[in-house]
Amino acid sequence: MTTPAREVVASPAANGSGLALDLRNVHSYYGHIHALKGISLTVGQGEIVTLIGANGAGKTTTLRTISGVIHPQQGEVRLNGQRIDNVPPHRIVSMGVCQSPEGRRIFPRMTVEENLEMGAFARRDSDSAKQQDLERVLALFPRLKERLKQKGGTLSGGEQQMLAIGRAMMSQPKVLLLDEPSMGLAPNLVEIIFDTIVAINRTGVAVLLVEQNALMALNVASRGYVLETGRIVLEDEAQALQKNEKVQKAYLGIE
Repeated sequence: MTTPAREVVASPAANGSGLALDLRNVHSYYGHIHALKGISLTVGQGEIVTLIGANGAGKTTTLRTISGVIHPQQGEVRLNGQRIDNVPPHRIVSMGVCQSPEGRRIFPRMTVEENLEMGAFARRDSDSAKQQDLERVLALFPRLKERLKQKGGTLSGGEQQMLAIGRAMMSQPKVLLLDEPSMGLAPNLVEIIFDTIVAINRTGVAVLLVEQNALMALNVASRGYVLETGRIVLEDEAQALQKNEKVQKAYLGIE
């Protein structure tokens, strides 16, 4: 596929609003493999931004770099203006960034309740505050409330995805990173997950969404980026990306 010319839309900072996340010229590697080749992107306070691209484009690597699992060899990652690119992952969670990973990665032998409690491991506030957040998560995902004492591994795929997102929310994130939340789910469950993402965002949590279902992602996002072989090749408002001919052909299945 021919790499399209990059088109730039004004960032939230240019519009006078604050940035939750700000990546500047980030280069990340797996050994000698140059996975991210100078990407720059922003997520505004309270914004949903989506990152779309083919398998192997570097989407998960971008999230892992933000989370601190990978430290970039060049460039900066900032959370609310503070650099976090050399901060350990557990401290990044404490600072307000949490990721719901691809494949859910719940603890299958632990109960739903124990999985959710693990999401609050980095918090140092009161048990009552954690209990309040647990109740909020269960209000978002009533199915989990019905299965609190059930082992995570016995849940359906959709319920495990709810659990993975709920566990992330227990850390009180300012920025929520979602990696392929609809993967392997039935259409009705996909709608539930995306409705919940919007509901979470309405509480003020900024969301960076990596999603194979590009149309659904662009429907809920305000802006989007297209990543190809470690480079951002296109960025625009989500509605404009839906109308972009290159995006339609490559990611939306529209000829």
